Amino acid sequence: MIDLKAARQDPEGYRAALGRRGAAADFDALLAADAAWRSLTERTEALRAAQRSGSRGRPTPDELEQLRGLRDELAQAQEELAAAARERDEVLARIPNLPDPTAADGMDEEDAQLIRTWGEKPKFGFELRDTTEIASARGWIDMARGARLSGSRFAYRIGDVALAEMALYRYVIDKLTGRGFLLVLPPILVGERAMYGTGFLPTEASNLYHLEHDDLYLTGTSEVALAGLHTDERLEEADLPARYAAFTTNFRREAGAAGKDTRGMFRVHQFDKVEMFVYCTPEQSQDIHDVLLSYEEEIAQELGLPYRVMNIAVGDLGAPAAKKYDIEAWFPVQQRYREITSCSNTTDYQARRLNIRFRRDSRLEFVHTLNGTGATARALLSIMENFQDEHGTVAVPEVLQRFGAPATIGTPPTT
Repeated sequence: MIDLKAARQDPEGYRAALGRRGAAADFDALLAADAAWRSLTERTEALRAAQRSGSRGRPTPDELEQLRGLRDELAQAQEELAAAARERDEVLARIPNLPDPTAADGMDEEDAQLIRTWGEKPKFGFELRDTTEIASARGWIDMARGARLSGSRFAYRIGDVALAEMALYRYVIDKLTGRGFLLVLPPILVGERAMYGTGFLPTEASNLYHLEHDDLYLTGTSEVALAGLHTDERLEEADLPARYAAFTTNFRREAGAAGKDTRGMFRVHQFDKVEMFVYCTPEQSQDIHDVLLSYEEEIAQELGLPYRVMNIAVGDLGAPAAKKYDIEAWFPVQQRYREITSCSNTTDYQARRLNIRFRRDSRLEFVHTLNGTGATARALLSIMENFQDEHGTVAVPEVLQRFGAPATIGTPPTT
């Protein structure tokens, strides 16, 4: 959440910053709710002080009557104060993070700013074939059986494709642990506080799977569990930055995706992912954001995928992010770049919600948190489009072969 105390001291600055995200009206509602809460707080404290003063000594009958009136008035004021606090907190929960001054302006996906491109788009001397159709026909990726089992947007990955995907995750984990990331295999079922603390509630509730009987949520990214790892803890400055990598299966409803990517497994309800997560001091987070992006680029380059880096527009950011980069790989069959990784600096937004601080000079400060994608199957889908031959066989990058992937994906599995 934003720093409400700082917002009171600089309302115009906060309003202007949040206005870039289309949240100026919500910010004004927050200030109004906060003013009402502060006014009721003062009134409640005044009534409580009057009650304490009148209780001294032996009150007369008239004074007793006045005390009864004060008691009733105080009870009413406390009820109003509690209601005002709930309203203020509800509005505060909807306020997104302040955008970084260098985040791209605009409200839509199309407003993202191109930072750079890398790699040459492949040229083919034959008509490209849709890898979704090839994979389905050869039994590598079976969406039909996935749908029969679980409904639409679920997939079986079989044989060489499954081996290549697992090699992708193992390769990325090896690279990140070699860079000082501590590997974590976290829970994928979490309580409401973890979802709220990372900013997925209340704004992303429609995209979450909620197990009502247990009051638990299936996570859509291991960012949730990694952020929750140090909830209510006090870290030492000497231990920062603290770097974690996690592998999890993730779940998203993909609400609002009706009609988008209905074929293939680019946008599915269940997917696996390697995630990077960092806790750091406030002055470290900007540089670490660039470092995380460099790791994502290094992975894409070693896979041989042509890509571009985009600075995401402020109106297209998730609520916790102050700034986000996307890496979009080239998909030659689709003739467009598509997101395969993202990398966000959430500053102290999540730390305030989860109450995660660090000690510096005998004081406690909120940490900054950052997250970035190591890999998902989307990278493999790009590989299948960029490295196919006229027979529909896919050449697998050498870096994945070292982790158990076949040299080519071409032979249909036995099913």
